Amino acid sequence: MRDRLTLIFLLIATLGGGCTRFDAFNVLSPGCGHSRVGNIPYGRLERQKLDIWTSDSVQPNAKVIVFFYGGEWQAGKKWDYRFVAHALASRGFVVVLPDYRVYPEVTFPAFVDDGALAVRWVRDHIAEHGGDPKHVYLMGHSAGAHIAALLTLDPHYLQAVGLDRSAIRATIGLSGPYDFTPFPEDELLFNMRPGGPIDPRIQPVTYADGSAPPMLLIHGAKDTTCAPSNVTSLADKIRQHGGQVDTIIYPTRGHGGVVMAFAWSFRWLAPTLDDVTRYIESH
Repeated sequence: MRDRLTLIFLLIATLGGGCTRFDAFNVLSPGCGHSRVGNIPYGRLERQKLDIWTSDSVQPNAKVIVFFYGGEWQAGKKWDYRFVAHALASRGFVVVLPDYRVYPEVTFPAFVDDGALAVRWVRDHIAEHGGDPKHVYLMGHSAGAHIAALLTLDPHYLQAVGLDRSAIRATIGLSGPYDFTPFPEDELLFNMRPGGPIDPRIQPVTYADGSAPPMLLIHGAKDTTCAPSNVTSLADKIRQHGGQVDTIIYPTRGHGGVVMAFAWSFRWLAPTLDDVTRYIESH
């Protein structure tokens, strides 16, 4: 009965006047006990801003999670994902939600460059907000998992901002594209000619060399947006090169359910929050 009522509420919230699907996740996510420092610039451009979320009981030198949201590299805003921040902050983490530039304002690799700038800011300033700059973890969902994976696997992004991959303790990808063929509507944002060859630089699997920080790849077996083969391909190549990677596949979940499960009333969908917490605490 609880599951049915929750889904009915979600349907009403998403179909109601002016509402988005995120409203349901956020209105059902307990906001009390959390603090936000918002719209901090990490660069000079309008979308180069981030929010920092902590629980009111956060301990000094807390571990830090930088979460990159999805949206097909074309949409999204950090405010929509406060349900993720609430969930992770409730486990004692300092949570950073950056916005980043999206298509058509920019094309690849500008959104990954923005991610690197955000990590540089975190490394330099997160101690001022109670976080430990030596324990920074990247996480992302969908397009955000793609950004996090490239920052982890392709060293040139962090090198461009004066860091190396040791700045990342570990990375968690949720429902990410790692070895993929872009949809036709995404070809221009990846600077491809329609129907042209895929640039290997857009593929995280290209850079799996075994020397990157550890990764956890979480995916839904029923994901029809980013096929589970993305996880298999990337994990196999990391292991072939002697790297560290763990995978978790939720057998009944699709693309959205993995991240929806952070929302307080949707945690029955998958144990994403518990799995993420356990992994970070072990690394």
